[in-house]
Amino acid sequence: MLTNKTILITGGTGSFGKSFTRYVLAHYEPKKIIIYSRDEFKQWAMENEFSEYKEKLRFFIGDVRDLERLKRACEGVDYIVHAAALKQVPACEYNPNEAIKTNIHGAMNVIDAALDCGVHKVVALSTDKAVNPVNLYGGTKLVSDKLFVAANAYVGNKDVNFSIVRYGNVAGSRGSIIPLFDKMIKEGVTELPITDFRMTRFWISLTEGIELVVKALAEAKGGETFISKIPSFKVTDLAEAMLPGCKPKEVGIRPGEKLHEIMVTTEDSATTYEYDKHFIVYPQMTWNNRQQPDLSGTKVEDGFSYSSNNNKEWLSVEDIRERLKNL
Repeated sequence: MLTNKTILITGGTGSFGKSFTRYVLAHYEPKKIIIYSRDEFKQWAMENEFSEYKEKLRFFIGDVRDLERLKRACEGVDYIVHAAALKQVPACEYNPNEAIKTNIHGAMNVIDAALDCGVHKVVALSTDKAVNPVNLYGGTKLVSDKLFVAANAYVGNKDVNFSIVRYGNVAGSRGSIIPLFDKMIKEGVTELPITDFRMTRFWISLTEGIELVVKALAEAKGGETFISKIPSFKVTDLAEAMLPGCKPKEVGIRPGEKLHEIMVTTEDSATTYEYDKHFIVYPQMTWNNRQQPDLSGTKVEDGFSYSSNNNKEWLSVEDIRERLKNL
């Protein structure tokens, strides 16, 4: 599917972008991968890290806020994976205008560039925080998701579609709870802070997130939201797995933080289908003949929801320990 294709990754120097690039190079023979981001130092570092693939990679300094620059980068591109975003919840709360410019205006620019430059497929990365958002970051990503779904209304006769991949915090990702606990343990703490003992989260690895994006690139017809079926865990069990016998300390939930990660709401159940390893939330409207959903899955019951606290699959303390070895 990606062989002999040109792929552009916005925010390509981030954890996802680097891992996605390595995955594509290992499994396909792409014509070219364009890394589009605004930090020249990170581009230099990634270029050195991937020096053996220098013939396949192009590094394009630019910001998703800059439509003209984005259009220039999109010339000859077959697929876009949109990973660029301001993601830190406190930073977005303190700098709301900046979050809106990147996460909303940037999404609009990616859509316009794709429509104008002959791109065939666009997959945008979403987040559980976009579902029933309680903070500005989640609010901007909700708007972004709506924009990418609605973008399919503007394709006309063009061979292009837009879809979304949604997952929560990647296990071990920068700024998440696992590296925080690991740092504290190395500093010699005997108790770990937990905002609320009831808290649950989904467990998804970076590889699983990448594979879901590849699935969306292969199968999307336009407007779908792809969601992996993944196990849940209790944050108290994570603390026990990382520091056996520790006494966790409940410190109170932080502003903008949720007790549980939600991927599918009861309101989404009307258009959600379950497959072997994933769910798809289909758009409520169709805008062209190519946008025909694959309904080979099972329609979920009305009122169904998929969140980390009502999941059917759970990780035990020992399961978590085993998965931590692979991070």
